[in-house]
Amino acid sequence: MNETTQRIITAANQVILGKERQIHLALACILARGHLLIEDLPGMGKTTLAHVLAQVLGLEFSRIQFTSDLMPADILGVSVYDRNNAAFKFHPGPVFTNVLLADEINRATPKTQSALLEVMEERQVTLEGETRPLPRPFFVIATQNPVHHVGTFPLPESQLDRFLMRIELGYPDARSERELLMSKGGRASIASLEPCINAATLLKLQNDLQFIHISEALLDYLQALLDFTRKSPRYENGLSPRAGLALKQCAQAWALMEGRDYVVPEDVQAILPSVAGHRLQAASDTQGDIVEDLISSVAIP
Repeated sequence: MNETTQRIITAANQVILGKERQIHLALACILARGHLLIEDLPGMGKTTLAHVLAQVLGLEFSRIQFTSDLMPADILGVSVYDRNNAAFKFHPGPVFTNVLLADEINRATPKTQSALLEVMEERQVTLEGETRPLPRPFFVIATQNPVHHVGTFPLPESQLDRFLMRIELGYPDARSERELLMSKGGRASIASLEPCINAATLLKLQNDLQFIHISEALLDYLQALLDFTRKSPRYENGLSPRAGLALKQCAQAWALMEGRDYVVPEDVQAILPSVAGHRLQAASDTQGDIVEDLISSVAIP
């Protein structure tokens, strides 16, 4: 595995116990310049994972607790009249950071959720006719409780599509949970983590993805996956061109983390559930895992 990414994963594993694959996926999402959605039950470590990633990557971090009364200005910022200068002064919101944790994003109203659309797509904020760029690197890590929980508003498809990946943490295995009960790992350990890289190094790693080679045969495989979702009756809608680019970028990130300068089909299959799972909706009469069905139905060239 790539030495730098291995250091990051090893450090994160000291806090997020027994979840190496989820950390691996989260880092691949960040390397691919994407935003990450973590969906799971309360108390599974979603917020802790976001804190850990910001800490080990050496990035500036802001957290917004989404609630039903949160307003767009609470996220983006607001202009306040300065009587001394007889002019309005802009006070930037918490979105002006490197890592924005949108905690329990689906507890806010659709109006407030939509305030993040431009932020996530363009990495800028436009208010009162002026466009302000966000720091680089910038990415959103959002957490949400399952949609059947009381007080939640389902994310619209347009916003779900802005998230490059969606992952779940799940319950820990018995060994990891015992270590957690013995006060090993957990949120209390975050302060002891030392940054493994800094913002400049992360930007270089993100830029290095363009040098990860993808063969014509691998592009054929990607297109076959996209085409299958668009033609199969198992899906309500097929994967969009944006989803195809997401698959490509995440597969390149996975290859980079594995220490290779080329992508293999196994890289695509490794990231496919997390990239496509929240974009695909099963037809009403479909049973089973639709993403696993996609992998098994499309042959590798």
